[in-house]
Amino acid sequence: MAKMQFSFFIAVVLLVCSSSTYAKTASPPAPMLPPTPAPAPAPHHVNLTELLSVAGPFHTFLDYLLSSGVIETFQNQANNTEEGVTIFVPKDDAFKAQKNPPLSNLTKDQLKQLLLFHALPHYYSLSEFKNLSQSGPVSTFAGGQYSLKFTDVSGTVRIDSLWTRTKVSSSVFSTEPVAVYQVNRVLLPEAIFGTDVPPMPAPAPAPVVSSPSDSPSADSEGANASSPKSSHKNSAQMLALAPIAMAVSGLVALLL
Repeated sequence: MAKMQFSFFIAVVLLVCSSSTYAKTASPPAPMLPPTPAPAPAPHHVNLTELLSVAGPFHTFLDYLLSSGVIETFQNQANNTEEGVTIFVPKDDAFKAQKNPPLSNLTKDQLKQLLLFHALPHYYSLSEFKNLSQSGPVSTFAGGQYSLKFTDVSGTVRIDSLWTRTKVSSSVFSTEPVAVYQVNRVLLPEAIFGTDVPPMPAPAPAPVVSSPSDSPSADSEGANASSPKSSHKNSAQMLALAPIAMAVSGLVALLL
């Protein structure tokens, strides 16, 4: 009996020792980590070169932007700033119609300033030009001396640069941070071309169209044509009645 109790005691001691050893050697459970958030999607950038090459046609303006490097200025403003950019783009026909003053006489620096003059360093939707028109001249990318005046007339945005008076004819692209608007003429800055603006040619007078009542009618022409014949006929009748009148007057004298 004592032997069995001793064996049971040995077994209990061994079980306790093994449990203590397992508890010391067992590693603690790994802590629960929060899930890693998915990376934010890259911002969508508008490729201005691609946009202007498929819209328009704006080939002349785009060629100037590429050759002068101004396209990189506009693209950087669109991609890397919170302000965005607003660009006014003349069609190819506008450059063909620009004869006075000619753009071919401009230096490289003047041409670059001219191109920068066609953009604002901020994104503006069409509806925002109504408030912008009340704030006076707005500085362009070309600097403080190169400013534009805006007026909103019943939803039509008009642009004035002293040398140029035009309007926004259509919206090519307008999603923040990029707005591209088509204009009918090339914007000419006063800082380059001065204040001696040639007078605008007077509009051609409207043709004078006479009304039918002012022109002689066929009836009047016919009446005028027949009037000499009527006068001759009346004279002949008066000569024929002259003797009768004389005879009547003689009889009246005898009776008296």
